[in-house]
Amino acid sequence: MPQDAPDQRTALFAGLVCYLIWGFVPLAFQAMGHLGVGAWEILSHRTLWGTPTALAFVLLAGQGRQVVAVFSNPKLLAGLTLSAALIAINWIIFIWAVNSGRVLESSLGYYITPLLNMAAGVAIFRERLDRIGLVAIGLAGLGVVIQAFALGHMPWVSLALALSFGAYGVVRKLVSADAQTGLFIECLLLAGPGVIYLIWLQRHGLSHFTATPATTAWLIAAGPITAVPLVLFSWAARRIPLSVMGFLQFIGPTIAFAIGRAEGEAFTADRALSFVFIWGGAATFTYGAWRRTRALRLA
Repeated sequence: MPQDAPDQRTALFAGLVCYLIWGFVPLAFQAMGHLGVGAWEILSHRTLWGTPTALAFVLLAGQGRQVVAVFSNPKLLAGLTLSAALIAINWIIFIWAVNSGRVLESSLGYYITPLLNMAAGVAIFRERLDRIGLVAIGLAGLGVVIQAFALGHMPWVSLALALSFGAYGVVRKLVSADAQTGLFIECLLLAGPGVIYLIWLQRHGLSHFTATPATTAWLIAAGPITAVPLVLFSWAARRIPLSVMGFLQFIGPTIAFAIGRAEGEAFTADRALSFVFIWGGAATFTYGAWRRTRALRLA
């Protein structure tokens, strides 16, 4: 057995846990919503409590100097400011969607995201797109068109989630900062406006933070719920093959899809057909990633 096999098994477990958290996270935000907390208040607490959690990971990784270096480099700081804005857009849309009966649309967005990343790789990073990649993107595109007909309008929630997270991935790829450092600075940048908004809510008697012990616990938990899976993802992605990550990344939206169906969201024949094409694109993407990894091993 290869010497690094135990490390790969640990990384596989980390990747699995990461996507399981992302899959079930709609239930956490719905629990906060049921307690009367609005999307913007949830987002503010998410960034506020995500900051100390991310800082803990920075200190564990010994990246304190890298944080200081980023703040002394205007270009890096500008890049992370942009990525923070993009991930905030993604988070607020997602929180609103899962509390507005649109869990299925949110899951569709995260099925599209890896295929969108593939297209971005070609357009921005001059990566080559083989026939399998073209088929995967074509199937996903057809699924989106069918979804638009099924809904009677473009699936804006799905597309906004996919585009914002895809753009976030592109920016983070261009910014030379490790995952822990980048996440900490993003949370720190977003926590400032978040704290101002939370103070405003408190002064106007609209804050839910101390409404009940359950509400307080859920809002504090929003921080680790945000930071832990992102760090696990970054750690796992460096240690296991692309084909494995390509498979794992569809666990999250599949769980979210099951949650949406269990909660009785409308699922017509047209919507079912659109998901068949999206799943076909996802399966084709995974097969292509497996083939590329196998070719590299043989080489």
